[in-house]
Amino acid sequence: MSSLPLSDLPGPLPACPVPAAPARSPYAPARLVRHVLTLLPLLLIGAWAAADWHTVRDGAARLAAADPWWLLAGLFFTCMGWVVAALVRQGSIPDRLPPGLLLASQFAAGAANHVLPASIGAHAVTLRFLQGQGIPLARGTASLALYSLVKPIAKTAVLLGFLIAFPELLHLGELVPDRRTLLLVAAGVVAVLVTATVLVTTVRPLRRPLLGFVRTALTDARILHTRPSRILALWGGAVATPLLQASVIASVGFALGLPLSWTQVTLALLLASTAVGAVPAPGGIGPVDAALVFTMVTFGAPMGLAAATVIGYRVLTVWVPLLPGALVLSIMVQRKIL
Repeated sequence: MSSLPLSDLPGPLPACPVPAAPARSPYAPARLVRHVLTLLPLLLIGAWAAADWHTVRDGAARLAAADPWWLLAGLFFTCMGWVVAALVRQGSIPDRLPPGLLLASQFAAGAANHVLPASIGAHAVTLRFLQGQGIPLARGTASLALYSLVKPIAKTAVLLGFLIAFPELLHLGELVPDRRTLLLVAAGVVAVLVTATVLVTTVRPLRRPLLGFVRTALTDARILHTRPSRILALWGGAVATPLLQASVIASVGFALGLPLSWTQVTLALLLASTAVGAVPAPGGIGPVDAALVFTMVTFGAPMGLAAATVIGYRVLTVWVPLLPGALVLSIMVQRKIL
């Protein structure tokens, strides 16, 4: 038997404190996602530049030998295009938006528009901007729908006006699509309408939000068309958009010695974008370019010079503002404006 005084033994030893794991901030994933979104535009631009480097090099080489004053005029019309885009966006929503941030968002949306097809990138940036300004999702979506509807209507009106004013410029036998193309376009439109109708009538969860969206869109459109300033911004800006784009192309063409007038270049752009503008290519690059070259050749421009004009136009409107636009987009994401 032990002679140790058991009564003097201390009680149970205190448990060794285990260091607590550092609490993980619930905002860490959100910050990571925001940093990724900040760098994503720059990464996409780098990948696109590597894949399309020959176009950039050839266009830059041709522009280096062009008339610099006409190129400055083209750059001016390019900048005016962002201003007009901001006007149309403001005209498509009843709420007043901050002009400076709205213009910056459209500059950033231009970079996103050249990365994703069918204007998805530009619409996504604009919708995020509207939500950041406190615009409800339904009203912001209705604004995008009105914007997307007004632009082709205005462009068609401008095209019809040019055809009426200058009928001698149109070579109907060469530029009008054949019967097969018209049938394919009609079949596509009918298929879209039938699909939308079937979805609305058969899928009940879609019915209520869609009807709410339609009511919001009709209400906002009625309110906007009671305000002269909104009508001027919406429809005037939509009419000016293709004219500014044509002015950029004409300025590049004049800098390179293209033997076409501004009227011929404008009509060529209107015809080309109307014929293949619905093809979902990023920024319309590809189908519209080919159709534009073909239309200018039909009007009497040499093939090489017409192609060089289109390449120069894309360098001036896509590649020159692309990196600054991506930087503005990244800054706006970082500052939580988008």
